[in-house]
Amino acid sequence: MLKILLAFSIILQLIAAGIALKLFSVTKYALSWILITIGFLLMVILRFIEFLPFISDFKPDYFRELYIWMGVVTSVFFATGVYLIQQIFNYMKKVEVERRKTERRFLTAIIQTEEAERTRIAKDLHDGMGPLLSAVKMSVSTLEHLAHDQQSLIIIKNASETVDEAIRSLKDISDHLSPHVLANFGMVRALANYVHKIVQTGQLEIDFQTNLKSERFDENLEVVIYRVSSELIHNTIQHSQATRANLSLQYESGELVVEYQDNGIGFGAERTMKENQRDGAGLTNIQSRIKSLKGDLTIESKPGLGIRVFIKVKAIKKS
Repeated sequence: MLKILLAFSIILQLIAAGIALKLFSVTKYALSWILITIGFLLMVILRFIEFLPFISDFKPDYFRELYIWMGVVTSVFFATGVYLIQQIFNYMKKVEVERRKTERRFLTAIIQTEEAERTRIAKDLHDGMGPLLSAVKMSVSTLEHLAHDQQSLIIIKNASETVDEAIRSLKDISDHLSPHVLANFGMVRALANYVHKIVQTGQLEIDFQTNLKSERFDENLEVVIYRVSSELIHNTIQHSQATRANLSLQYESGELVVEYQDNGIGFGAERTMKENQRDGAGLTNIQSRIKSLKGDLTIESKPGLGIRVFIKVKAIKKS
């Protein structure tokens, strides 16, 4: 029985030594791992020496002193390796920190690129289509003075109203893409304007509360908070069947705290987040934006209980 146990022990230690050798490159050939690997190999040799009496005339006393020294050296290698292995953990921690930094830089670059593209498109629409529609409006107004019969006047009036509607729509689209209020007056004013427009449409009753006035923060932070808040309101209108929502934006002890709730039909938050991760949309976009700010995001929702979103990010007021 002892013979079988020793043979099994040798096999296990050979496997352990083999795995340790394979991990050399992963540990960047750290001294601690080299010592531990050598310790495993010495243990294999020691176990093999113990196994020899079962298969030969070899006596343990033949190399008793060598056996003792090998045991001591093995213990020293293991002890030193375990003491130095913290280098590997420090390296792994450093790699993880760098990975997170790279991920945040990547997310920030995506958001900034997206915002720059929104601004460009809004400017092109405003500077390109705006003057053209204004010219059409002037031409229609001129025709209105030249028309003599009632039917022509009706047609021209309809055309004028259509052009007016197109101008208003163009302005709304341009503001939605890149609200000038956000850049010029900050996120509080921009959010207040956005909420006011939504309430005016009668689609949703929104209670917006904040302890901020005209304070300004980092441009990227303001853009993210505005986009996330407007996305939450948009999702409520599109999917929740809610009639009322509450949006709170508070500045407390160097942190911006956003709380959002609605009285909609709710959903399974965990399942929906997984589905969003597959198609890269919806709540995942909100999660990515907050992650780019190193902020905390909590989303709570259950069928029939609406949604509650809690966001906290560090923020420094601009002087």
